[in-house]
Amino acid sequence: MKAAFPKIGKIQYEGPNSRNPLAFKHYNPDEIVEGKPMREHLRFSVVYWHTFRNPLADPFGVGTAIRPWDDGSNSIANAQRRVRVAFEFMEKLGVPFYAFHDRDIAPEGRTLRETNKNLDAVVKVIKEEQERTGIKPLWGTASLFTHPRYAMGAATSPNAEVFAFAAAQVKKAIEITHELGGAGYVFWGGREGYSTLWNTDMKRELDHLALFLHMAVEFKKEIGFKGQFYIEPKPKEPTKHQYDSDAAACLNFLRQYDLLPHFKLNIETNHATLAGHEMMHELEVAGSAGALGSIDANTGDPLLGWDTDQFPTNIYLTTQIMYTILKYGGFTTGGVNFDAKVRRESFEPIDLFYAHIGGMDAFARGLKIAAALRKDGRLAEFVKQRYSSWDSGLGAEIEAGKMNFRKLEAIMLKKGEAAPNMSGRQELLENIINEFI
Repeated sequence: MKAAFPKIGKIQYEGPNSRNPLAFKHYNPDEIVEGKPMREHLRFSVVYWHTFRNPLADPFGVGTAIRPWDDGSNSIANAQRRVRVAFEFMEKLGVPFYAFHDRDIAPEGRTLRETNKNLDAVVKVIKEEQERTGIKPLWGTASLFTHPRYAMGAATSPNAEVFAFAAAQVKKAIEITHELGGAGYVFWGGREGYSTLWNTDMKRELDHLALFLHMAVEFKKEIGFKGQFYIEPKPKEPTKHQYDSDAAACLNFLRQYDLLPHFKLNIETNHATLAGHEMMHELEVAGSAGALGSIDANTGDPLLGWDTDQFPTNIYLTTQIMYTILKYGGFTTGGVNFDAKVRRESFEPIDLFYAHIGGMDAFARGLKIAAALRKDGRLAEFVKQRYSSWDSGLGAEIEAGKMNFRKLEAIMLKKGEAAPNMSGRQELLENIINEFI
């Protein structure tokens, strides 16, 4: 097949002084950070949907994307050709992973059987390209939100046959993820929620969602799939309330239905901000529960209240993310997945390279800065000192469960007043961070 990007070679690291827009300034995959190569820390992944399927349309206009390799049809031949282009792009970019929805890679047929046949035909080509390049899925997932059958949810649908169809679709998606050597599988409940409670039996829907996920766990064990299962929190959009609205809601659901041992969270920046949280908050919530698994790397426009999925270029943001990820031990099965799309005005094929290079450099800088902050130690030492009253004496006895209200009352009646608080010194800490940025 003719090259889709004939004028672009393998993207190389040229260092911070380079002015080549098709070179990395900060992402040096072989550079050692905290004892291992940068590529192993970051585990970059390209998303199939935004990068190779997004026409760059919006509610007010048709797509602007120029994609010479795509004839616009839903044919198997076009889907297979798109695979070759995707792997050419990822190989030249130098990423080890990609992520996909089942309906991204192959067209939906008139029946489930025909759809599965379409998937098999395209997966055959994907396997050939994986063999050629060594690039594999970071995770796969199923599109349980685009087809009209899922207008009222999939696992939470009031229609039992829609639940059954979704189960069959996820079964196939897990199978092909397993077949392709995927490191994980994500459940994102795009329409698992409600628009109004007047027509919703919330308890029944949540019970059904839990039953669905338990079936998935059972099937995963049955076929020997070793990849990590993830839940991806997402608030609002497209329903008024989504059951996976943020990390805390997801963890509460998983604990309630005895699913937490089987799942970790895939946290997305733009979803965090739509939930009214900082990305660092969502990562801390997941990390403190031992459930931080992977991230979708993007950002949103603070002036737009919807999921804009922009490429991350804010170094302060990527530093916060990597500082927290390093704090909780780094990625194992997960990675930095660019769930991001170029802007509607950035419609030429080369813009796909510019966008990913910028995001990869931003995360490389964030990683290096985060590692430097950890080595410097002032942030960690300040936090340690701030909580030092819990490390001995009264605080240690409270944490050990040796105190109760009566004992604590007696101590404070005798003492008369609590010791003064230590200053939070937020401004000082922000200044320290800025020293490194």
